[in-house]
Amino acid sequence: MTTIRPALISRVLPDSIAAEIGFEAGDAIVAINGTHPRDLIDYQFLCADEVLELEVLDATGKIHHLEIEKDYDEDLGLEFDNALFDALIQCNNRCPFCFIDQQPPGKRSSLYLKDDDYRLSFLYGSYLTLTNLPEREWQRIEQMRLSPLYVSVHATEPEVRIRLLKNPRAGQILQQIKWFQEKRLQIHAQVVVCPGVNDGIHLEQTLRDLASFYTGEVPAVASVAVVPVGLTRFRPEQDELIPVTPKKAQEVIYQVRSLSREFRQKSGSNVVWLADEWFLIAGEELPRESEYEEYPQIDNGVGSIRLFLKQFAATAAELLPSKIYPRKKLTWVVGNAVEKAFQPILKQLNAVEGLEINMQALSSDYWGQNISVTGLLTGHDLLLNLKGQDLGDGILLPNVMLKHGELIFLDDMSIEDVARQLKTKILPVAGITELINACIA
Repeated sequence: MTTIRPALISRVLPDSIAAEIGFEAGDAIVAINGTHPRDLIDYQFLCADEVLELEVLDATGKIHHLEIEKDYDEDLGLEFDNALFDALIQCNNRCPFCFIDQQPPGKRSSLYLKDDDYRLSFLYGSYLTLTNLPEREWQRIEQMRLSPLYVSVHATEPEVRIRLLKNPRAGQILQQIKWFQEKRLQIHAQVVVCPGVNDGIHLEQTLRDLASFYTGEVPAVASVAVVPVGLTRFRPEQDELIPVTPKKAQEVIYQVRSLSREFRQKSGSNVVWLADEWFLIAGEELPRESEYEEYPQIDNGVGSIRLFLKQFAATAAELLPSKIYPRKKLTWVVGNAVEKAFQPILKQLNAVEGLEINMQALSSDYWGQNISVTGLLTGHDLLLNLKGQDLGDGILLPNVMLKHGELIFLDDMSIEDVARQLKTKILPVAGITELINACIA
């Protein structure tokens, strides 16, 4: 049985019940009403009661027993250093396109953790394969109504999915989706297209199978994202994978759009969407905003550029002045995949009198990619491309390049080190408002 650790508190929200009682960061929850919570899901479920008996371990190692009366569903105001208080459920597949296996050795250990945990899927929308769940975890998903989950399907034909995941249990995917349908639970599906393996007739079969579950009041398959395989120069040799070419991207765009039109006529929804990367690789225009419906796969890069452009225009109308003083010159670093799409934003920023923004749209030498998304650029790539250049008053750096919560690139270089070598400031920006404020402040 996996050991359940006390839930370590990282932050106590001001003016909360926990703050009033005197909780501090470094304290830990051992039990709630006699139950040791396995994870954030348990914690939230157990804290829904009106009367809570808490066993708490303080930072000095002393145990305290507290009783709290509160309104039903009222939050205590605690945040934790990790959503899992027991062990991460790791992946038992050997997918040749797995990004974890396409990294160089010797980097920070967290980069090599293969997450395939349904709890993180429910809480944060990360994708899992459903190949590693014992019966008790399926029961918990049903009992706690953990829906929707986000599932990497890739192929519905058993032999094709087994070939992709290198796992004999991978062939059970259609029976597993039927289980979700019977329990009135939902998934959002993902298909990573690997040319020569699960494309063509296999892709059509997969999408037709998945779309067949888009029925009833609670469709078992709520949406499907089709994503191009991403390959790096560190990937294992003889992995049978080939990169997506512009021609292949055009083929997939035509195939998927034809199917989604058919699905829309039958069900009133596209059901299936293409990730933005297909259009960037193919050099084609992005779909209109109306094609994305409610953006069900936005975190999978489906419609994220179109939505970003829309939100930028609206935010710029409120925040962007007609001129600034003193004058400012900045370098905006993005992946070259979005260079064309972001031209309207660049034009709008440079329309501000006194503001000069130079876009540097880079590919990733570090990963060995000719076309790169912004989130995969590394400190190495910035140094290779920007050293010796006039970078103005600093670099605007989208924080999707950085490890979550830290100022470190994927290649373990720090922002401080890169800024020192480039002899300039680096301004990490998260979202549109921070981008605009960094330009005009």
